[in-house]
Amino acid sequence: MSEAVREVVCGDDCSIDADATVGYGEFDEPTRLGDDATIRAGSIVYGDVTIGDGFATGHDVLVREGTTIGDDVLVGTKTVVDGRTTIGSHVSLQTNVYVPTETTIGSNVFVGPGAVLTNDEYPIRTDAGLEGPTIEDGASIGANATLLPGVTVGENAFVAAGAVVTDDVPADSLAVGTPARVQPLPDPLEGDNQIA
Repeated sequence: MSEAVREVVCGDDCSIDADATVGYGEFDEPTRLGDDATIRAGSIVYGDVTIGDGFATGHDVLVREGTTIGDDVLVGTKTVVDGRTTIGSHVSLQTNVYVPTETTIGSNVFVGPGAVLTNDEYPIRTDAGLEGPTIEDGASIGANATLLPGVTVGENAFVAAGAVVTDDVPADSLAVGTPARVQPLPDPLEGDNQIA
């Protein structure tokens, strides 16, 4: 049995506030941060996390083990990424977003403040396994939207604020309401997300 590693590998120009914790816990793999990472006060990044260049957190962010994050990703204040999750590049997770275990988020994705993604179809009633949502490239999730376990939000789709997504949202469409209904994507919402 190998000895656990508690180590952080940082690229160039990383900035980690004194009261942030990077490399939390004991894992076989270290935390890896790319160039120009900024980890703000109160944030905790576990071991066995790999993050690309240009990563930034707000305050009090949690990123759990087994997570892989691409380049130029912002994780807003008090957001939780609960581990065993894959996040692409050029992603903006705003304040107070919850991303559960077994979730996949593509590249050029926006997730608005207070959005909640879920991964347990029958919480504590049955052991059906965990399956988080999949958010494909270019999708946008509005503030306070809720995505139920296993749903897929297609490429360049848009989920309106407050929507509750119970079924897949096709590419290039709009999901609105509770439960969400799929509609054609209005002209002003067509095109790529403008995430720097």
